[in-house]
Amino acid sequence: MTANPMLPKEEHVEQAYFYRVLRERMQEAMSTQDLLAAVRQEVLATTQLPYAIDFMSAELKLTGGFATAMRRLPHYFTPFQSYVIGEAEREGGRLDTRLALEILQREAEYRAQEGSRQGIFLYQFETLCRNRLGYDFGLEAIAADPMFDADWREWILTVRRQVGLIDFADMLYVRSEYYRQRRGKAEKPLLFGEKEGRIALANRRKDPLFLFAALERHLGYPTVPRPKPEDRQKHILPVLQRKVERLESRIRLLEEEQRGGINLAKFYARNQGEKPPE
Repeated sequence: MTANPMLPKEEHVEQAYFYRVLRERMQEAMSTQDLLAAVRQEVLATTQLPYAIDFMSAELKLTGGFATAMRRLPHYFTPFQSYVIGEAEREGGRLDTRLALEILQREAEYRAQEGSRQGIFLYQFETLCRNRLGYDFGLEAIAADPMFDADWREWILTVRRQVGLIDFADMLYVRSEYYRQRRGKAEKPLLFGEKEGRIALANRRKDPLFLFAALERHLGYPTVPRPKPEDRQKHILPVLQRKVERLESRIRLLEEEQRGGINLAKFYARNQGEKPPE
């Protein structure tokens, strides 16, 4: 079941490139404004992305972020994309900006491959679960994606109401072709295939992350990037340097003591022109 993408393939390809380059170059000593200007020169001028970057750059000057610009371009950016960037820019939010850009990069790459509605929904929902972005507004943003038709929107909003109360694997299973095969009928429109139903049934009463991992292994759905643990090695050299400096100070004091004593006067502040005692 392949969905019709909201944008042409080349737009998704350029979006994926934009998110990747912006994420990688954020570690350089450049402002976001300069990064946007540089990336604008690299993306295809035949796409709509350069115009979107211009609008984002102008919004960045006014508000310090570009999530609001993305919300004001709903014909180009999906509500889910705007929501993820908004959570990364939100004061007190727990989502890192570089991770948010990687999330959108992988989603754009999957859309460029003409990914299915099933794969896109499960990727977006797993993003909410792994990063604790909030099901209420998050699922509302997912349901507003023009890729999903009325049956999908109705089910996504049902998940929004029932998540945490009903096992997600059960909700997926009863809307699958495998459920119809076992029961002989289906009360609601089917949204998932036989394989999704089998995997969901095998993961009932388990952590939903196991369900997502199984779907990714067997059906090739995109994998949500994980937050990378902090590299503690980068702190070792500064700590060692401070310890060496302290050891050198102690050695100098010991040498002075061996030569006849330590002159304590040099450790006290003295008036200008006052000579230390002999």
